[in-house]
Amino acid sequence: MKRGRFIAFEGGEGAGKSTQARYLSEDLQAGGLEVVLTREPGGTAGAEAIRQLLLDPTGEGWGPEAEALLFAAARADHVARLIRPALERGAWVICDRFVDSSRAYQGVGGGLPDAAILALHSIGSGGLLPDLTILLEGKREIVADRIARRDGGESDRIGGRDAAFHGRVIDAFRRFAAAEPKRFRHIDSSGSREETRHRILDAVAPLLSER
Repeated sequence: MKRGRFIAFEGGEGAGKSTQARYLSEDLQAGGLEVVLTREPGGTAGAEAIRQLLLDPTGEGWGPEAEALLFAAARADHVARLIRPALERGAWVICDRFVDSSRAYQGVGGGLPDAAILALHSIGSGGLLPDLTILLEGKREIVADRIARRDGGESDRIGGRDAAFHGRVIDAFRRFAAAEPKRFRHIDSSGSREETRHRILDAVAPLLSER
């Protein structure tokens, strides 16, 4: 059986990743594909338990090193138990965040070397990369409004970090996309949801033509 395709959505807070991942899942399913929609951290029982530890920690929370290890552990379980089996049976996997988020948030944002993040990914998840990574980025004022409406003024521990941190994260995503233009598609998500949806379908079209 032909291997499925793996698509990840990346970007800063409020870029529209979760909404657009769901839309793409619906569009691909309407075209007759088996689609697995998942997220990080999460996607499996073990990874969801780690998600709770990461986003709502007790005590003082985690330092960047411990945080990177926890993300890598969650991802290892996610890849082994859900992502790889789905791809092997021919399903398409759409994931809301993957390893590039660890590179941006714990790596550039948290001050850890990119090589260290990728080494953890190699050990835990065999270095698996998406066939296509869709990087969404919207205008600052639009993103701020989305975050306010989404969170009601209360963000999780990572989303609620200061503007300087999130600026480093966005810059990191841009650099990743520039360095790997074959894997990334950088899409403006400032317009309506439907406009962004159509841009994403255009980006996915080459993968669909290979079926």
